[in-house]
Amino acid sequence: MIEAQNLSYRIGTRALLRDVSLRVASGEVLAVVGANGAGKSTLLKLLGGELIPGGGEVRLAGKRLRDYRATDLARRRAVLSQQVQVALPFVCEELVMMGRYPHFDGAPGPRDHEIVASAFARVGIADLARRNYQTLSGGEQQRVQLARVLAQLSDVPQALLLLDEPTNNLDLLHQHGTLSLARSLARRGMAVVAILHDLNLAAQYADQVLMLRQGEVVVSGTPAEVLTPAHIRRGFGIEVRCLVHPELACPLVVAVSHQKSTVTF
Repeated sequence: MIEAQNLSYRIGTRALLRDVSLRVASGEVLAVVGANGAGKSTLLKLLGGELIPGGGEVRLAGKRLRDYRATDLARRRAVLSQQVQVALPFVCEELVMMGRYPHFDGAPGPRDHEIVASAFARVGIADLARRNYQTLSGGEQQRVQLARVLAQLSDVPQALLLLDEPTNNLDLLHQHGTLSLARSLARRGMAVVAILHDLNLAAQYADQVLMLRQGEVVVSGTPAEVLTPAHIRRGFGIEVRCLVHPELACPLVVAVSHQKSTVTF
């Protein structure tokens, strides 16, 4: 579905990303993890076409990303950003309908309104549809933006969904709800790439994990292959114990006291 080869990106003399490669097939969830400043958001922007790589190439469904027209790309790729600033007092329903803009000319049709209503229902926020977006809490705003990307890709087979810290501002229930939804979208044939800070969420919901450190790949593979004490020490500078989850058979990461870490505060 999406493949990146030797991606690099610089701002001036500073290299934000160096020779990063990955491949995510339809039906898979890739979690990108790493410490602050590791290059995670830069990578997601390159995968989504928001930034142009200084080196390397991205292909979506076998076609170079740079060869897509903007509208065609928007019809099969959606991005949930870390923060979405909305300056005007939009009603939430209007914001979610924006996800349908690539799919119609002029005015939305009955099918677009059905898809928007379904997106609100799937995220569990139907009661927010007529609310002013600016009056919502951070977590509620995040869920409205999730509904928007769902509406954008609702009827698109084998689409690409890019999630930049999708659990930001969400409580425990809605963190798991969001990632369960991402997991169900992958089962429908989407490829999902999600930046996650919580390693245990990555272990539970991802098929693959890519760990970055200072713009370079530390390791990539299955959660069991990536989430080991040695790799986490290298990527995050902290000592952990990696147990086996008693019910899910995935890694369970437990931090050791920070006094034993390699990070100085």
